[in-house]
Amino acid sequence: MTRSGFIGLAGRPNVGKSTLANALVGSKVAIVSDRPQTTRRAVRGVATARDESWQMVLTDLPGVQKPRDVLTERMQRRVERELAESDAILFVLNGEQGIGPGDRFIAAMIEAGKPEAPVICAVNKIDRLKRHELVAALAAAGELEMVDEVFPISARRGTGVAELRARLAELMPDGPLLYPAGEHSDLPSEIHLAELIREQVLRRTREEIPHAVEVEVESIDGRADGIVEVRADIWAESLSQKKILVGRGGRMIREIGTAARRELERELGSKVFLDLRVRVREHWRRDESLLDRLGID
Repeated sequence: MTRSGFIGLAGRPNVGKSTLANALVGSKVAIVSDRPQTTRRAVRGVATARDESWQMVLTDLPGVQKPRDVLTERMQRRVERELAESDAILFVLNGEQGIGPGDRFIAAMIEAGKPEAPVICAVNKIDRLKRHELVAALAAAGELEMVDEVFPISARRGTGVAELRARLAELMPDGPLLYPAGEHSDLPSEIHLAELIREQVLRRTREEIPHAVEVEVESIDGRADGIVEVRADIWAESLSQKKILVGRGGRMIREIGTAARRELERELGSKVFLDLRVRVREHWRRDESLLDRLGID
């Protein structure tokens, strides 16, 4: 008999959910940066046992936050919906920061939305804690009423990830594999490649730019010489943002393009010709039709 099910990852922005999702799956399914709002879609990563005895579908959710526009309203609704449909919930805390009002808000939301689902708490970033700090962080996590078990981990270093993965697998209900054993994500190729490009934008920009930028892959075409042509638009909200993204003499967009091309080549396993354009669409975060097209539901 096989076991399979869905696990929703919940937590405040920038607690390391995407890094943990990648570590649990064993493949890069979600982009990572130190910017809040890095994750905008519910990214499903698929982890399957080598003997195919179990499969976990981990949904890396946007960080829970107070909605400020149509984009963040959609993100928050998706979080609530995914958690309500999960077979288990993985609540991620930042061990460095302790438990704050935001964490308690999420805990209450989880308890109200799906009280019967087991809740596993992962206290992340323990590699940065001294022993007495770790003890205090674990004790505080254990005091949350909706938490069933607590695991200390470092998603970045992999500490405790194997133990956490094994426990989550045990919690999956009986059932057939939901995805082919070799699949690691359910994201369409266009969206996954767009996310890899956006990751490079996030790593090179500051202030409002990371929040105001989205990437849309227009086409992916294989050429006779084996090179894959990828054409993509980087959306900004103003001409001033476009100017920053292009950079003096085109320096910034070249840096983004070079780094993104390397990521795409690693993902596709072939040489890539990447054509990037920076375009402006005012208030795109409030634009329902563009958000639909970008797959942010």
